[in-house]
Amino acid sequence: MDDNERTVASNPPRESKSVPPGEHFHLWPWLLGGIILLLAVIAFLTHRHSAATAAPRGRGGAFGPTMVSTATAQKGTIGVYVNALGIVTPVYTVSVEARVAGQIVKVSYQEGQRARIGDPLVDIDPRPYQAAVNQAQGQLEHDTALLEDAQIDLGRYREAMASNAIPEQQYETQLATVHEDEGTVQLDQGNLTNAEVNLDYCHITSPIDGRVGLRLVDPGNIVQANGTTPLVVIAQLQPITVVFNVAEDDIPKILPQFHKSKQLSMDIYDREDQVKITTGTLDAIDNEINTATGTLKLRGVCSNEDESLVPNQFVNVHLLVNTLSNITVLPNSVIQRNSDTAFVYLVKTPENGQTNQTVEMHPVNVGATDGNVSQVDLDPDTVVAADNFNRLTDGAPVTLRPAGGQGQGQGHGHKKDSQ
Repeated sequence: MDDNERTVASNPPRESKSVPPGEHFHLWPWLLGGIILLLAVIAFLTHRHSAATAAPRGRGGAFGPTMVSTATAQKGTIGVYVNALGIVTPVYTVSVEARVAGQIVKVSYQEGQRARIGDPLVDIDPRPYQAAVNQAQGQLEHDTALLEDAQIDLGRYREAMASNAIPEQQYETQLATVHEDEGTVQLDQGNLTNAEVNLDYCHITSPIDGRVGLRLVDPGNIVQANGTTPLVVIAQLQPITVVFNVAEDDIPKILPQFHKSKQLSMDIYDREDQVKITTGTLDAIDNEINTATGTLKLRGVCSNEDESLVPNQFVNVHLLVNTLSNITVLPNSVIQRNSDTAFVYLVKTPENGQTNQTVEMHPVNVGATDGNVSQVDLDPDTVVAADNFNRLTDGAPVTLRPAGGQGQGQGHGHKKDSQ
């Protein structure tokens, strides 16, 4: 035996151990059983969680009655309103312009200040106009002296003509000269008055009571008479008006009441119709309907003492056209609606051996709405459910929430004022 054979004999080759093919199939039942067991545990836990979630719903008594707050129908008074979108407009708005040309030498107002009639606003250089006044005054005095001289000569000619010392034609000529000088003096007087007016125009004052806007022209600028750019804009803010349009269908509700009382009140709300700004009264009604929009223009007036309304501001107007008294009202929050009708859940007392109170779906007719309450056709003191509507069905048992829980307050009024 040679060396190579001796080496092979001392290190025999290793035999690879392989798993018999049949043993793989014995593992699959265990894996499948584990997966099924895991799915069963998940299904059990899910069902248990769903049952725990559904227990408080109280839809049929299997999980106990639903706790609800209540509201009671009450007798009250409610207003009938016509709502419209309006815009605030000043009673007077004046764009102050220069009536003479010249350089602005002084601005006397502060931007945004209140101005009274006669308060100084702007001064234009008066020197050219003062010179024109002096010139007109001198011309008037000159021509007045000529008139006086002509009148003296006329008196002499009158005496001379009476004694036949001069012909009558000479007298008539002097009389015409006097008339001519009188006309010249009158013309001079007009020129002087015009020069004085122009001089007055150099000192510009406020023509109305109101609030001054931002400065539009600075000192040092040259302005022209009746230019396109105003010097300042003044708007009267107290009182102030609100102009709004109402639909043609609402006119029969408004006109009889306006002609009867002339004092229809209105509430002014902000653009989002959430915050009450102020109140006012209907002041005037336009004389024709806009055929393009089918609306009628109305105007109300507000005292605006706190200047909460600003010109060109968009507001919501709630015009009170009628007041319903001694009617039954409910909070809007307890009135439910579906595709067919409005309804409430009446709270019924236990009867026929029942131990719990129940609720009953009851359709209602909703009339006028005033803020957070509405008119309904229920008897006063009727008790209805005020919350948890998604857990209620007709005949479902309920437990009343202790006094002081949510849904107890009802409140009346057009809207909850945020002021």
